Amino acid sequence: MGEKKIYKIGVVPGDGIGPEIIREGMKVLRVAAQRFCFLLEEVEFDFSGDRYLRTGKLVEDQDINNLKKLDAIYLGAVGHPEVPPGILEKGVLLKMRFELDQYINLRPVKLYPGVETPLKDKKPEDIDYVVVRENTEGAYCGIGGFFKKGTKEEVATQLEVNTRYGVERCLRYAFQLAKKRARKKTVTVVDKANVLTYAGDLWRRTAHQVAKEYPDIKLDFAFVDATCMWMVKNPEWFDVIATNNMFGDIITDLAAITQGGLGIAAGGNINPEGVSMFEPIHGSAPKYAGKNMACPLATIAAGAMMLETIGEIQASQTIEKAIIKATGEKYLKSLEAGKMGLTTSEVGDLIADFVKKI
Repeated sequence: MGEKKIYKIGVVPGDGIGPEIIREGMKVLRVAAQRFCFLLEEVEFDFSGDRYLRTGKLVEDQDINNLKKLDAIYLGAVGHPEVPPGILEKGVLLKMRFELDQYINLRPVKLYPGVETPLKDKKPEDIDYVVVRENTEGAYCGIGGFFKKGTKEEVATQLEVNTRYGVERCLRYAFQLAKKRARKKTVTVVDKANVLTYAGDLWRRTAHQVAKEYPDIKLDFAFVDATCMWMVKNPEWFDVIATNNMFGDIITDLAAITQGGLGIAAGGNINPEGVSMFEPIHGSAPKYAGKNMACPLATIAAGAMMLETIGEIQASQTIEKAIIKATGEKYLKSLEAGKMGLTTSEVGDLIADFVKKI
């Protein structure tokens, strides 16, 4: 036996229910590491609303330098009721995404057995696709401003930025993912090219050019409003969706409810050549904080995504099998906070136990 591989993981508990769900996620990851013979070196970072209110500090340049030395980042939730909207989002989440060049937001949309969906007659085999969202451009760059602010003639601008470089690498990732998934072998580019003609033209031209490198992958296009309709009516049509930052942000919340809600939806902010960050897509839910009643499955699923990305495929698959066993065999009454029939820590114990035995 050789030496165990060591992965340096940055742990960001964050705000609200973040510390509780990250605690359970790490519990499961440690069991997986023990079973599959690798080590996790945990480095905790306090990027939280409490810290900001106490010190005025967010994510600083030195923090970014330290984050770049990691193998991956595991994030709970960011958001504090006493901090005005936008401060933590820009100073923590967007700062890390942009500075670490996590240019892909990866959102698997998968209905697990036993999980209820509001979509009539849809089963797990019908809801199994991935949204590849461009994560560092679009309207989220913060380019814009005010003119005559506070007057009746006030003007506010917010620039939507799309670069050929950014669009191409996002699309190439989507095509590679469709090839790896080997499911429907389809990339659907979602845009609003009939109205947002310049950005739409760039995305579509680039998609056609990238598609030439993947002759076995079908290229499709859909307008974002029609996509929202089809995600509800015919989710089985989709395999890999590629879209811009804003549309991706919006449609993945709709996708989350079709897979059973925010309690199960996980996501990754991916830099394929650098450090990626993994998180549940729900917020900090301060009203449930400290009550040991929030569902940790989304966080645990995000941990499985993290293991897959750093190369521990078997451990990742085992965690997913554990989640499927828990949902499929109805160990949880619901995925809603306070309605699970188990506490947050009991769900963590359950999944960790399954990971040991499966």
